[in-house]
This record gives sequence, C-alpha cells and structure tokens, in this order.
Amino acid sequence: MKVSRSAALLGHVAGILEEHGHTVDTLTLRDLPAEALMHADFEHPAIIDAAARLEKADGLIVATPVYKAAFSGLLKTWLDLQPQFGLAGKVVLPLATGGSVAHALALDYALRPVLTSMEARHVVNGFLVLDRFIESPTSGDLSAIHEDAEPGLGRIIEGFLEGLKVVGAVAA
Repeated sequence: MKVSRSAALLGHVAGILEEHGHTVDTLTLRDLPAEALMHADFEHPAIIDAAARLEKADGLIVATPVYKAAFSGLLKTWLDLQPQFGLAGKVVLPLATGGSVAHALALDYALRPVLTSMEARHVVNGFLVLDRFIESPTSGDLSAIHEDAEPGLGRIIEGFLEGLKVVGAVAA
C-alpha cells in the first residue's frame, strides 16, 4: 500500500518525538468516515473519538500536502468539526509537503491563521518538505526523509519540543 508523503513526514517526526520520550497518537484523517466529515456529524463515534484524542493531547502535529496554495480540504473539514477553542493550551507544529518552495507560504497564510483562531497556546514555525526529499514511501517505510531536509526539520522539531516542555511545566 502506498503511503502519502505527508504520512511519511508525520511518521518520521513521530519517531523522533518517541525517541525523546513522548507518546504519539497518530490520527489519519483519511481513515475517518467521509460521510461523517462531510455532513458534520458531531455525534458519529469516530468523530467523537478524534475530538477526545485531541482534547487529551499536549501538542498537535499537522502534516498536510499543499493543494492550490492551501492545506488540504480534508484537514480543513476536520478542523471545522473541532470546538472553536479546541487547541487551547496546546503547542502546534504545522508541517507540509509540496512540489515547490513557494508552497511554504501555505503554512503561514492559510494554515497558521486557522490554528491560531482555535486558541493554540503556541504555533511553532511550520516547515515544508519538498516532495523530492521524501522517498516514495510504502507502508513499511515511514522514515524516508532525505538528509538534505533534516537540518531545517530538526530545528523546527526542537522548537516544538521546547514548547511541549513549557506546556508540561504549566500543567504541573
């Protein structure tokens, strides 16, 4: 089974977070029932479960492909189903995959305003990994990020980890 580049990126970052002792709960939006998403069925068990998982989290990593200068419609649909202040107190790391460096603008001009409007405690700098820096991922290989993308991605992950420490200190 082919895995999306965004899923490969998310898997790579999740592995790094787990190496730092964090528990990672990955929610794959395309596995949620399309009808429940499209009809905004807030009572559907899968939608309730996804919202509960988000509520328990200290942080959120959003990995999306860039389509038509914005993040995916599937992600927007899911975010629309979350409470208005559903990211309150959370640190958020926006990640994207795309074919051109121009796609990086989608992180700041399309995704960041939505995440900020949901009251995220801190939205760290986002990061775009170009499609050419992600190996053709398969279900058994979720860590196919080219070494040229690692330095920038590493700095962004460090910022996210620092944010999680602050949230943990506030919660304690």
